[in-house]
Amino acid sequence: MTTSLLLNFFAGRWQTGTGAGTPLFDPVLGTELARVSSAGIDLAEGFAFAREQGGTALRALNYGQRAGLLTQIVEVLQTNRDAYYEIATANSGTVAKDSAVDIDGAIFTLGYFAKQGAALGDAKLLLDGQRIRMAKDPAFQTQHIQVPTQGVALFINAFNFPSWGLWEKAAPALLSGVPVIIKPATATAWLTQRMVKDVVDAGILPVGAISVICGSSAGLMDQLQAFDVVSFTGSAETGKLIRSHRAVTELSVRCNIEADSLNSALLAPGATADSEAFKLLVAEVAREMTAKSGQKCTAIRRIFVPRALYKAAALAIGARLAKTTVGNPRSDTVRMGALVSQEQKASVLAGLAQLKTEASVLFDGNSAALVDADASSACVAPVLLGTESPMAAKVLHAVEVFGPVSTLMPYDSVEEAYAMIRRGEGSLVCSVYSEDPVFTAQASVELASSHGRVHAISPDVATLHSGHGNVMPMSLHGGPGRAGGGEELGGLRALHFYHRRSAVQGSSLALDQLTAQGTTLPL
Repeated sequence: MTTSLLLNFFAGRWQTGTGAGTPLFDPVLGTELARVSSAGIDLAEGFAFAREQGGTALRALNYGQRAGLLTQIVEVLQTNRDAYYEIATANSGTVAKDSAVDIDGAIFTLGYFAKQGAALGDAKLLLDGQRIRMAKDPAFQTQHIQVPTQGVALFINAFNFPSWGLWEKAAPALLSGVPVIIKPATATAWLTQRMVKDVVDAGILPVGAISVICGSSAGLMDQLQAFDVVSFTGSAETGKLIRSHRAVTELSVRCNIEADSLNSALLAPGATADSEAFKLLVAEVAREMTAKSGQKCTAIRRIFVPRALYKAAALAIGARLAKTTVGNPRSDTVRMGALVSQEQKASVLAGLAQLKTEASVLFDGNSAALVDADASSACVAPVLLGTESPMAAKVLHAVEVFGPVSTLMPYDSVEEAYAMIRRGEGSLVCSVYSEDPVFTAQASVELASSHGRVHAISPDVATLHSGHGNVMPMSLHGGPGRAGGGEELGGLRALHFYHRRSAVQGSSLALDQLTAQGTTLPL
């Protein structure tokens, strides 16, 4: 392990920030791992270099060639996979299965976009719809096209997915021909920096196509210009600051926000304590509460069940959570590791205290001893809360605790359940548990307007579904309202964010030449 300053790759070269830097810690052992600093780095130079050098080189390639670059990145990441797991254990405090969600999930996402991009072949632009006649004579028509924006993509990422958060954004951007500048969250920046370093050292991408800057984000938004884009994942409060920045309000820089949200799980009114739908909900809630120690923007925060099943659900979920051993992720017996930092632990405990003003504790795993760790670590065990008066609650529908905490709530009618779910004011995902396909379809339509994704789980897909909180590259990720109002992934739809749409009006002969350079996205 090293405690030196992590290098920044900016303006086509490795640079060390000035000053002592900000330390990164092992959240279980408390040992210092590395330091990060972006102080003293010429930001204007780095952004200009990315636009002028990286962007020009990427746009000179076609989609198929850029897809080939993604394939090469996958190979490099696979080669260094073991090192990434070691870093995740030390810096994020995750057990192997949780590290896999981040690391292997990133590699899978890159591979997916590589395959999808290869199908676009030698095209240099995207055709948007069919030609439309603009006069009686068909010689004059209009063709909508999309071309890569001639700017840079700035990614300001969250601490919980230092690998996947990087590559799920970078894959469609690079495939589109847009250079990327990554600002990882400081607490877990080591893994992001190491992955970028391995790709840079392999010489896969044109110089300037990818940059990473670790440390403070101060001044980054000030560098954005009209044709740049910015994508942020994190808290709603920081999202508001980004949206209010001059780059967005005056220059109309395209902005995508993916914020934390109060995601829900809904058990169908026809379920019983012996039904498969009930068992599926119990299993998924327990998994979502403990995966990555509950530090997922998609994790289940509110659980809605028919009132008659409230007590049964509390007992069943608590029984599953009781089997979760918490502590040092290096121990073979540990099933859930730590929160990423002492700051995150303090935030979770403070949020838990807020929720307890309206809910009682149904299960608290913190009464059990930690494995190979002590109270000084950043470990917090799962806590299941509950209230029998959810319609009267306010805090429970407004405050998210970003950790292994969820609240059980009964409903008296499905309309009441829908109303409470919508009180979250927009979420990334809601999962529906039912054995009735008619109800599932109705619930999906009812919930779609307030959620980026509806995850419908029934017995016939019990062993097939991808999981409530797992974001897959072929499906949309994002959500309205509180969730940020953004959209990511969704297959090749992800490319739209990095392209500019324009209508070309002219002779059908000229349009023939234009369309010969393009392809239509196979959505």
